[in-house]
Amino acid sequence: MKKILLLSDTHSFIDDQILKYVNQADEVWHAGDIGNLNVTDTLKKHKPLRAVYGNIDDKDARAEFKEDEIFELEQMRVFITHIGGYPGKYKPRVRDIIAMRKPSIFICGHSHILKVQYDEKYNVLHLNPGAAGKHGFHKVRTMLRFELDSGNIKNLEIIELAKRS
Repeated sequence: MKKILLLSDTHSFIDDQILKYVNQADEVWHAGDIGNLNVTDTLKKHKPLRAVYGNIDDKDARAEFKEDEIFELEQMRVFITHIGGYPGKYKPRVRDIIAMRKPSIFICGHSHILKVQYDEKYNVLHLNPGAAGKHGFHKVRTMLRFELDSGNIKNLEIIELAKRS
């Protein structure tokens, strides 16, 4: 079993509220728009990190992280990218990857809108953790946490952080 903390769209922001949840996880996954690499450097000091770059990320982030991460953990295939869309509205590139690679979980960020939605057509759970940073139109900073256990996702929780100031 692995406890996962999923966040996105930090836009160079990290604080003790985020780190409190980082310390409760086994791994942290970041779905892009990292901003300053101090964010990912800080996360890596606490827990193993899997991350992708987003559209605001510079050449340094793009040198360290890939556009897509596809991996298997706890008998589940996971696909993470920053700009992906959602069931019925996937970006064509993402739709093709989902159709070909058949992930159990598809994760993206970008919209700053937290969304958990099952896609029956592709048999995939779509997760977007919203935005953990302070930049953007969102009012409440959000993340997701869950457990992966032998092919199952369990105890999925929405984490609402302080209102954005």
